[in-house]
Amino acid sequence: MKKKVVVNDKMQQGYTYYLTEPIGRNFDPQFQPEVTPKEMLELGVFGGKYMTDCRQEFPKSWYKKAKLCSKQHDPQLNYFGVNASQPLSVWREKGWIYKDDPRGWFQWYCRYYRGRRIPEEDRRQIKRQKAIKRHIAQIKKNCKKGDLSCRPRQRQAVLNWAYDSRKL
Repeated sequence: MKKKVVVNDKMQQGYTYYLTEPIGRNFDPQFQPEVTPKEMLELGVFGGKYMTDCRQEFPKSWYKKAKLCSKQHDPQLNYFGVNASQPLSVWREKGWIYKDDPRGWFQWYCRYYRGRRIPEEDRRQIKRQKAIKRHIAQIKKNCKKGDLSCRPRQRQAVLNWAYDSRKL
């Protein structure tokens, strides 16, 4: 079931990887995202700018209702209507970017969800995603359940990491 994917977009030319698992299945037991990449794109994440030039790599269905803006980052497209992202330059400075995923965590998640596995990088990214639970704890501590107006920036950040902050 190994399928070859060749990426040619603005940030990667000729990058090749293989899908070795069925889409959306066989995740590491420690990785339990609450929303799929498709749902995240439909809800509104990363100001709509993220992965607008990647339509050839990912399923067309992911883009049908996606809130995207190819020209610029637009926080109004985010589910909570606020900016909760740092620029890619900050991610690079902090060493959070893996060479195979130059756009960062969400690109890793999209590829992992599709079935790509890179064991060492998968462990690193899963650990990073789990660390976001500290923000979930802050929302639960400081907000009434279901009050989506409470801590919108933190809720958007949590959503950007595949936790469904609408349910907190």
